[in-house]
Amino acid sequence: MARVAARLSTDGERSTHPVDEVLPLPKLALYGFQHVLAFYAGAVIVPIIVGNALKLSPEQLVYLINADLFTCGIASIIQAWGIGRIGARLPLIQGVTFTAVSPMIAVGLGAGGGTAALLVIYGAVITAGIATFAFAWLPAKAFRTVMRLFPPVVTGTVITVLGIVLIPVGLNDAAGGLGSPDFGDPKNFAYAGGTMLFILILMKIGKQFLSSISILLGLVVGTGVAFLLGDAKFGDVSKSDWVGVTTPFHFGVPKFEWFPIVLMLIVMLITMVETTGDTYAVGDIVGKDVDSETVARALRADGAATALGGVLNSFPYVAFAENVGLVRMTKVKSRFVVVAAGVFMIILGLLPKAAAIVAAVPHGVLGGAATVMFAMVALAGIQTLAKVDLKEEKNALIVGVSLAFALLPATVPVFFTKYMDADLASLLNSGVTLGATAAIVLNLVFNGMAKDDAHGTADAPKAELPAQPVAAPAGAEKADDAETSSAG
Repeated sequence: MARVAARLSTDGERSTHPVDEVLPLPKLALYGFQHVLAFYAGAVIVPIIVGNALKLSPEQLVYLINADLFTCGIASIIQAWGIGRIGARLPLIQGVTFTAVSPMIAVGLGAGGGTAALLVIYGAVITAGIATFAFAWLPAKAFRTVMRLFPPVVTGTVITVLGIVLIPVGLNDAAGGLGSPDFGDPKNFAYAGGTMLFILILMKIGKQFLSSISILLGLVVGTGVAFLLGDAKFGDVSKSDWVGVTTPFHFGVPKFEWFPIVLMLIVMLITMVETTGDTYAVGDIVGKDVDSETVARALRADGAATALGGVLNSFPYVAFAENVGLVRMTKVKSRFVVVAAGVFMIILGLLPKAAAIVAAVPHGVLGGAATVMFAMVALAGIQTLAKVDLKEEKNALIVGVSLAFALLPATVPVFFTKYMDADLASLLNSGVTLGATAAIVLNLVFNGMAKDDAHGTADAPKAELPAQPVAAPAGAEKADDAETSSAG
């Protein structure tokens, strides 16, 4: 079992950091389920998009969704609980990355679609996962050198880009779900606005506990109102099987082809930037020191989860920025809440009926809650950028130009669909990819490699340092905000 970090506080009493606090079971279950609801739409949207693009049957699509949820649960437990030197031991939910959607569709269509396409995709996913896992085991000095590519101006920009790119996803849900017959119907916006207003009221006037479950209550109340008005449909629940077990290589033996593997390796480079930014962001939120060893453990969890995803019929995994926003909103810092969420996701992955109930949350309701959370993701990035000297013109240019690049795919999609080679477009038609790449390249051009002390990446692993009492973080009594690494 993972060690629970504890230190001596300034008055000599033993104190547990809020991240390592094991909450009472009812609270663990409630907060964990809230994470699942907040995460659910993002979790299932990738297999839905990819499955539909590859012309999979409804039964195959349901299997993809269940496999995704099942693997998400395992991956989140690995990241939050930690296994040896794998997992950041922070409240980070693992989910399928949106960055991989376009490349996977391009690879799949090139392979002829259907389950044959999945086999080529899974070969690339497994290879990229193993490569990411191996990269994160580089010697400490070499890894710190690589991490110098990601100073606060880069990670802050990437997290801000994630939030900005995700906000339209929430707004599309608020409008009824892109492609739905009632997309843009004012009724959907009414549900979204009502849910958002309810959440904000709870955050404003509710006590700490009510505020901490505001997203969950907003989704439950919004769905309840929609059900009473006849707009929440639970008919698919009766049609779903009670049990659906995910088995390795369900669709067949993966195929390993060089071009899909190269594409997926590039995708994983981008997800490493995302996970790095999310790790620093959640570390700031929960008052936990993040060093290069913490980031390495987070990336090892990414690599292990991605390789596992290819085996269990799922896709590449990344630390989910959506749930970083939820941690900030609720101020619930315990990583064991994410472990509880992982258990729920595994159960949902095994019980299609349970998953169907969660899937019945109307798009408008989900969009109202998601838009609030995605805005908080952008704010987390802005907070990281607050540590950067933006009066320095070079840093301001890095942030501004990167944001402009990130908006290009959404603003001028025809450039990618009509005037760019299909293989190249499958990689570049992503705001996160363009924004992150621009941030890294521009930072190298203007600032060069960061100094070793950026983000504390040159610090010795905390396990080698003597414990030092520090001031408690805001809102946590007698809590120690220094990192205690349980690596090794």
